[in-house]
Amino acid sequence: MKEKLPANFRVREDVKYGMLTLVDIPAETAANAPWFNQTLTTVNDAIVRLGIFEGEFPWHKHEGQDEFFLVLDGEIFLDIEGAPPVQLRAHQGFTVPKGVVHRPRSPRRSSVLMVESVGIVPTGDFKNAS
Repeated sequence: MKEKLPANFRVREDVKYGMLTLVDIPAETAANAPWFNQTLTTVNDAIVRLGIFEGEFPWHKHEGQDEFFLVLDGEIFLDIEGAPPVQLRAHQGFTVPKGVVHRPRSPRRSSVLMVESVGIVPTGDFKNAS
């Protein structure tokens, strides 16, 4: 079975907030619906991205980059291939190492900060993609 993105997935890879600019995360969260994904800023060789999750994202991996998830509000589960799911609640974080097949899912609307390498493909490489 080929994995597909959620129909309502929207990704913005432009850097919305430059250096020395206030980032209003509650306003960004309130203004967007799930599966929204926006690069907020860059820090050295990393990007900080805001995601609004609800439902399941496809199984995927990032071959050359680690991915850090920090739940701001709500809860998510990170399903990791070959391991038990990891439940993250508000203010909890978790790093998925590069090359590890995973998928985030959220039973309700949740806001998540992600820290990733510049150049990461937000959708990763789908498992079973043909």
